[in-house]
Amino acid sequence: MPLLGKAVRHEWPLDWDFLTVNHGSFGAAPRVVLAAQQDWQRRMEAQPSRFMRAVLPDALRHSANRLGAFIGADGKDIAFVKNATTGCNAVLRSLHLEAGDEIVVLTHGYGAVRNTVRFVCERAGARVVEAAVPFPHPDADTVVANIANALTPRTRLMVVDHITSGSALVLPLRRIVVACHEAGVPVLVDGAHGPAQVPLDMRAIGADWYSGNCHKWLCAPKGSAFLYASPERQDDLHPVTISHGLGKGFVEEFDWTGTHDFSAWLATDVAIDFHARLGGEAMMARNVALAAQATSLLARRLNTEPGATGEFAGCMGVVRLPITGAVSAERSATLRERLLAAGTDAPTHVHADAIWLRISAAAYNDIEDYERLGEIVAGVVRAAD
Repeated sequence: MPLLGKAVRHEWPLDWDFLTVNHGSFGAAPRVVLAAQQDWQRRMEAQPSRFMRAVLPDALRHSANRLGAFIGADGKDIAFVKNATTGCNAVLRSLHLEAGDEIVVLTHGYGAVRNTVRFVCERAGARVVEAAVPFPHPDADTVVANIANALTPRTRLMVVDHITSGSALVLPLRRIVVACHEAGVPVLVDGAHGPAQVPLDMRAIGADWYSGNCHKWLCAPKGSAFLYASPERQDDLHPVTISHGLGKGFVEEFDWTGTHDFSAWLATDVAIDFHARLGGEAMMARNVALAAQATSLLARRLNTEPGATGEFAGCMGVVRLPITGAVSAERSATLRERLLAAGTDAPTHVHADAIWLRISAAAYNDIEDYERLGEIVAGVVRAAD
């Protein structure tokens, strides 16, 4: 594996005077991937009509096949979408719900997807049911049991986060899928943080649908994401935008929903190559180790506690902020604004009656970044109390 941290920072056009420790929110595309995207844009604009009709279809399927090999799936079972939330919307808005039906979500579920669940349930007279994720000391057996206990004969879908956003927990996904399927409940995975943060194998996971972002940990351009649908779950699954492919099958419907810039999807194969060049799974393991080291460092520096550890830990981590007084989303937002003003992008989230700081460990980070972060956060906390 090549040297990482400062040794690879030249690969990204990031502002290195600003402390970037939040790769998990929006990712960061390296120069080689941006160059590939721009090359696709030039080809598209040189002959738009020819590109859309003669070049795009095969190029899109090539990228899907490359992505399929990366995530353990067949390319024909993958559709590109703009982000993981869009993929989740496609599944949720394709459901045929009736009054009294139920969809189960996690207490740590991502807000945008929870809103979508609420939207489709309200329109049908269905119910949103929550399964609790214990925090800050999660236990895999309890997580699985809480989900299983939330399922009833009226449950039509389980929506589960592979890696929770605000609390950075890598959940026992395969066990959850098995428990749901044993109860006859299909599973939609919000895998926004999954691809390239943890190794993926769609066939082994066994979920009915998995929606994941490529623009985060895989470092594809913004707007590159996918929806995987198992073959038996592709009938009557439609994109959010209905277009000319209606009724022609999963790939036909999703590959063309109207004219837009497809370059982010087409450059995804270059992102896969870049990921492999930096070490692939060895790099992911290095980032997990760095995130654990950074989380421990910050917990000691702030004299507080970490959240995700052990089997629940990935390339992100959370640390409780040692603040006194009221805990609210508004106060968390204010702290995040102050951190940005102080020169870092580390986000904050409210969980378990506390405000937690989330960090990410990407290929370009090293432990000195978190030492610097500790000093910034300590100053912001002192000013906030």
